[in-house]
This record gives sequence, C-alpha cells and structure tokens, in this order.
Amino acid sequence: MAETAAHSALDPLEPRELVPPHHTDRTLNDTLLDYVWQKPGKGWFMLFGISLCLLSLLVIGLTYTVAKGIGTWGNNQPVSWALEIVNFVWWVGIGHAGTLISAILLLFQQKWRTSINRFAEAMTLFAVMCAGLFPLFHTGRPWFAFWLFPYPSTLGAWPQFRSPLLWDVFAISTYLTVSALFWYVGLIPDLAALRDSSKTKLQRILYGIFSLGWRGSGRHWHNYKIAYLLLAGISTPLVVSVHTIVSFDFAVSLLPGWHATIFPPYFVAGAVFSGFAMVITLIVPARKYMGLRDVITDRHLENMNKVILATGLLVSYGYMMEHFIAWYSQSQYEIWTFYVNRARGPYWPVYWLMIACNVITPNIFWFKKCRTSIPIMWVASIMVNIGMWCERFIIIVTSLHQDFLPSSWDMYAPTWVDWSIYIGTLGLFGTLFLLFLKFIPAVALSEVKEMQLELKHAAHAAHAGHANDTAAAGTLTHGAH
Repeated sequence: MAETAAHSALDPLEPRELVPPHHTDRTLNDTLLDYVWQKPGKGWFMLFGISLCLLSLLVIGLTYTVAKGIGTWGNNQPVSWALEIVNFVWWVGIGHAGTLISAILLLFQQKWRTSINRFAEAMTLFAVMCAGLFPLFHTGRPWFAFWLFPYPSTLGAWPQFRSPLLWDVFAISTYLTVSALFWYVGLIPDLAALRDSSKTKLQRILYGIFSLGWRGSGRHWHNYKIAYLLLAGISTPLVVSVHTIVSFDFAVSLLPGWHATIFPPYFVAGAVFSGFAMVITLIVPARKYMGLRDVITDRHLENMNKVILATGLLVSYGYMMEHFIAWYSQSQYEIWTFYVNRARGPYWPVYWLMIACNVITPNIFWFKKCRTSIPIMWVASIMVNIGMWCERFIIIVTSLHQDFLPSSWDMYAPTWVDWSIYIGTLGLFGTLFLLFLKFIPAVALSEVKEMQLELKHAAHAAHAGHANDTAAAGTLTHGAH
C-alpha cells in the first residue's frame, strides 16, 4: 500500500520509465555535458557545412529581392499572397510545440517534458526567427518596418490597428520575446554547471557571464522557480493567441476558403501538430548521435506520438467541417473552392498529398508498434511536416488564384527566388540548431537531476513502507501466538 501511494503521488508515468535509476549526479553530468566539451565530429561539420550552403541561398535570395524588388517573386494578381506567406505560417506553426511542451506541460506537472523541453524551446526560437523574415520582406520595403510600431509620428501617420497583419507584428514579437526569456531562464543553472566544469579560462568567463552569477543557493533556487513559473503562465495563453491571430489574417476576409470561424482552433491544432512532428524529426537523430538514449527514452517519443495522433485527429476534423459547412451553406463559391478547385483543380496533387500526410499518416500511431518504432515515427514526422506545408499552400494559393471574378483567374508558380529564400531559411534553422547542440546542453540537466532525486525519494519511501508493513505483519503474527 505504501509503495502504491508513493507512486501515485508522482506523475502518472513512473519516473524510472523516463530516467534509468542507475544514473547518479556524476553520470548525468558526464552524459549531458560531454557533447559540449568534446570536439565536433565529422558528422557535425558535414551538417554544419550543408546548413551554411543552404543559408547562402537565403542571403542570395534576399539580396536579389532588395536589389530588384518583389517582382522577382512569382506573386501575381490575384495571387498577391503566395509562397512567402505560406512559409511564414508554416514556420510559426512549427514554433508552437516548444511553448506547449515547456509551459503548459510544466503547469500540469507532466514529468515527461523534462528531457525534451530544451530541444523544443530552441526549435521555437529558431523557427520564429525564420518566420519573421517573410512578412518583413513581403512588405517590399523592409527598411521601413519601423512604421508598423506605434512610435510618436511627426507625420501623423499611425499603423492601421484594425488590420490583422499588424496584429501579427505584436503577436510574433511578443511570442519571440517571452519564449526567449523562458528558454534563457531555464538555461541559467546549466550554464553555471558548464562554468564550473570549464577547462579553459575563456570558457569559464563566457559561461560565467551568461550564468548571471548563479551559485545554487536556496535564494537563487527560490527566485528561479518563481520566475520560471511566471514565464510559464505568461507563455501559456500565447500558444492559443499567436496562431489564432495568424488565422485571423485569413478568417476576417470574405474570400471563399478563408472566411471560416473554425480557422482559429483549427490553426492552433495544426500548429501543435506540425511542431511536435518537427521535434520528433530533430530529436531522433540527435538522441542517437549524442548518446542521450538514457534520458530521452522510448516513453518520451511514444508520448509525443500520442500528441501527434490527437492533434492530427483535430486537423482532420477541421478539414471535414470545412467541407461540411461548404455543402450545408449551399454557397456556390464555397462549394466550388472545396469540392472542385482544391480536390480536382490544377493543384490537386498538392491537395491529395496534404490529405495523405495529415489525415492518413497520423493514424498509424493508433498501434503501439508504430508509436515505438524509431524509423516509422521519424518518417511519419517528416511526412506530417510536408503535409502541413502543403496545407498552407492549399489554403493560400487555391483560395486566391480562382476568386469571385473568373476574368481575373490566374495560375501561380514560384520562381527560383521564392525557393531559394525558403530553402535558405531551412539552412538558417539548421545552422542555429547545430550551434545550439554544440555549445549548450541539449537536455535540461538540473531538471533531469531533480527527477532523479524524486525517483530516489520514491524508492526510499516505498522501501520504508514495505519495511513497516513487514514489521506490522510480524507484530500481528506474534500477538496471535
């Protein structure tokens, strides 16, 4: 009974399924800090070189855009929003898993977030940085971007606060700021651990500066816990609000395919769906080559696959409701958009690829064998991200290229500049992520140690309870005699 009570006081998942009990503080230090101190291997340099090559495409594409104008993109009339906004929504969605894993699961005291939250938080920051480039350059004059902020204007020209595009500016900047603070506060104890284990004076100085004088005192831990919980509470509504505001870019218009009240929850579910898929895509190879299988266990991966399944079902429900409302309303424009243009129109391969990746693929996770198979989940996560990119393409391009006026219909095709900017942001993301893996512990060392300590206390309580039960049984037996 005492053992059951001790386990029930913990997370529904037993900690020994998340951290092997044979680890000590010393072995956890060696496991989680070793990759930072060792020299980069050939694989890291190869991936870093590929990322830099892709990043050069971003520099070329943006430089050419600034020099020649956005007429170098494939945008036309009526498709004035095209690949850049597709990529913007895609990257913002990928950034949602970090806040969900870190903030919401922390508030709900879910222990399985511990080993994966650092990965997800870093992914959030880098994805939002990539996303911010697209609307900035889509304005055509990024050097006037400060006009979007409500500074005192001597010309009397103020931003149009009724425009959802301006809401994006505030939503994305707030999301990036809070996410960066949340990520950095969680890093402070681990940066201090790196400072204390530094082997050179330069390393000690740099990590010492960024650890902000952390000494691990009771006062430091008290302030750390309060700040971390406050930032988690602030971050939680951002998960819902940010992608809701992104969906308002479309939902507040009158265009068939966009004018839908289901867009806010449907976009939020899709964002978490794609975000968790990207975490799986990144964490599976990193877990293998960084030797983190003991702290990022199969149970962590299985739980993330369950979230992908749940959010995939929500996305599928959103698709069904869009088609149902189009039929139920009997609006000829909505029926044309959903039943003719998207499913059988010129972009039908993209539409059916979206259905295959977003509707069919997640359902394999109903089966435990698929949820726990590393190759299957990794391939499935890549397919989900492809499907979510296709979804954003379908929403934006197919709704625009055939609008209310048939005489203005036109096809859209991205140019090499569009593709170079998109591929370049993949390079930017990869470069930042590889630098993160090399210079910062990829797993939150202090939180894993805390869970390990909790496991030991639970084992001790269970052992003490078992001893008490044995003693009580002996006493009863002796009394009976």
